[in-house]
Amino acid sequence: MVQVLLEADLHGLLKLDTLIPNVPPARWQRKAKERCPGPSPVGLSPMKPASRSHSSSKTPSTTAGKSGSKIQSTPKKAGGDCYIPNCSTMQMEMANFLLSKENDPAEDSPTKKEQQKAWAVNRNGFDVEEAKILHLRGKPQNAPEGCQNNLKVLYSQKMAPGSSRKNSRYIPSKPDRVLDAPEMFNDYYLNLIDWSSQNFLAVALDNAVCLWNHATREIILLLQMEHQDVYISSASWIKEGDYVAVGTSSAEIQLWDVEQQKYLRTMTGHCAPVGPLSWNSCILSSGARTGHIHHHSVRVAEHHVATLAGHTQEVCGLRWSLDGHYLASGGNDSLANVWPCTQGGGGDFAPVQTFTQHQGAVKAVAWCPWQMNVLATGGGTSDRHIRIWNVCSGACLSAVDTCSQVTFILWSTNYKELISGHGFAQNQLVIWKYPRMNKVAELQGHTDRILILTMSPDGTSVASAAADETVQVWSCLEMDPIKKKKEKANSAKSSILHQSIR
Repeated sequence: MVQVLLEADLHGLLKLDTLIPNVPPARWQRKAKERCPGPSPVGLSPMKPASRSHSSSKTPSTTAGKSGSKIQSTPKKAGGDCYIPNCSTMQMEMANFLLSKENDPAEDSPTKKEQQKAWAVNRNGFDVEEAKILHLRGKPQNAPEGCQNNLKVLYSQKMAPGSSRKNSRYIPSKPDRVLDAPEMFNDYYLNLIDWSSQNFLAVALDNAVCLWNHATREIILLLQMEHQDVYISSASWIKEGDYVAVGTSSAEIQLWDVEQQKYLRTMTGHCAPVGPLSWNSCILSSGARTGHIHHHSVRVAEHHVATLAGHTQEVCGLRWSLDGHYLASGGNDSLANVWPCTQGGGGDFAPVQTFTQHQGAVKAVAWCPWQMNVLATGGGTSDRHIRIWNVCSGACLSAVDTCSQVTFILWSTNYKELISGHGFAQNQLVIWKYPRMNKVAELQGHTDRILILTMSPDGTSVASAAADETVQVWSCLEMDPIKKKKEKANSAKSSILHQSIR
């Protein structure tokens, strides 16, 4: 009999179309009963309300027998409907209280505020009211005038752009030393000073050549011409710095030993005052007023080895490249030529490049020390431009109007810069940043046009000779201490590397 009753109970529980007895009512039924006390409403169930009826009792009834024991295993806590989320974990009462509190006027006493502050400090370690969630560095920008809504103003700190950062490098605006140079000729085509690798500055004054030792400040008279009407037109040191070549107005080139202060030899071949001089190992090149360029070998008795003809007027600028592969020449015919290296032999030699863009005499020619194929040229009063050339392709890389006569150009070995000397009408030195050709500094100290520039062997100083009969030494290219330390460290590493390889 007991088994029959158990099977009947199980069969009744497994039927899905009948009501399950002894279960708590659903949430929607409880809500409906609270709103409308009385019998269960009809038609409110989301399922099949017409065929369902539930007990209004919340407490489940118990029956005798095993079936009752099974029903008692159901949790007494009311469960949620599967179609409505369970909000038991949501603090609805607390949220309602906080929302209603925000709308009420503040009635907190000072004692209560202090109490709340103490609780916040004990719990969080800091006062919530004084905590900074966002922190702006620096002062915020003020709202613009006429701004109606201050909430739309963006507060931020304005950082200085990279171009306006202060340069840590110091460039003195005054010369480091001023030397008197009486009877220095005011001639654009003369090359009257040159600085040797042994730190001697050769200065041509009328018919004499003086040497100034930059280290000891000592002045030595090297030579003086016998004839008073013969003047010095150019001077140039050999790379080693122990010999100096001196060109004269009598169309001669004299070679002197500086250590012995001794005359060595004379080389001829010009028919007019000797123009600019430039060395390439033992080959000395000289420019002539006829437009020719002569190559002299100082090691042989027959010194004349080659002649270059590419200018129709006087050669006023001449410079060998640092690797000795090219010779650049500038003339009064507004041309700038680039010649290949010729170590001897006869025949006609043609320039590999001829630049015709200048509109005035080209005296300033200079080779870039870190790009051997880059040449800088400067034009005279009617041109006033500095142009940068690629001698391999013949392209003009850049051109800048200096608004003044360009008399000489030097490349810096410590910085990617070049410095130019100017005549009418600025009479100043200008440092340019390469390759943008922006002005770094303007150095003004001469009262008349600058004739020529030369650089110290360490690349930190520049000497300028001007028509005001002064030679001024500028310490404008000194290396930064930080950069100097880095170079010393790199040189030390390289020396250690060479020692380890050996």
